[in-house]
Amino acid sequence: MTRTFTGSRLLVASHNAGKVLEIIKLLEGLSIAVVSASDLSLAEPEETANSFIGNAELKALAGARASGIPALADDSGLVVHALAGNPGIYSARWAGPNKDFTMAMHKVEDALVCLESKTGAVPSRRASFVCALSFAWPDGHVETVEGEVSGQLVWPPRGDAGFGYDPIFVPEGHDKTFGEIEPDLKHSLSHRADAFTKMLASVFGKNG
Repeated sequence: MTRTFTGSRLLVASHNAGKVLEIIKLLEGLSIAVVSASDLSLAEPEETANSFIGNAELKALAGARASGIPALADDSGLVVHALAGNPGIYSARWAGPNKDFTMAMHKVEDALVCLESKTGAVPSRRASFVCALSFAWPDGHVETVEGEVSGQLVWPPRGDAGFGYDPIFVPEGHDKTFGEIEPDLKHSLSHRADAFTKMLASVFGKNG
């Protein structure tokens, strides 16, 4: 049975500053005090699941149990169709221990160039950002939703307004990357926004 959150304080179970700010922006207007995993110096759990949903639930549960308050966590990544869905759940790992997403974006481009060299055909640059968003209570109850936004990859990277792979991703129906568009517009278009709209209705009891 779906459980509704009625509290006034929650944890965003992430150490990614850009992601935390984006989630805080999505929570605006709900009168909820937000703390992050970094604020509480919580350890980052190892992401051992084989899906976005599995990893999101793992992180939300770890955060809720460690902090004693309900926790919201996401697991998201770039899914490149021509690369069999990679980097997918390994999107952060492609950036290495130093979270170097410039390097990660180069890896994506190099993989597409290598594929073209092997096949003799220009690979599709269709891609999606996928986000699994999980809300967990300290007693172990979890609610999870998933969102997605489709688009095209571009090269070279453009813009520095976003984070992660944003500078190489142009959402469908637009001509600017997530790294170029205004943050408010990105927040309304993103995979995280899509997932959050679903969570508003289920966990927060809000329609929109």
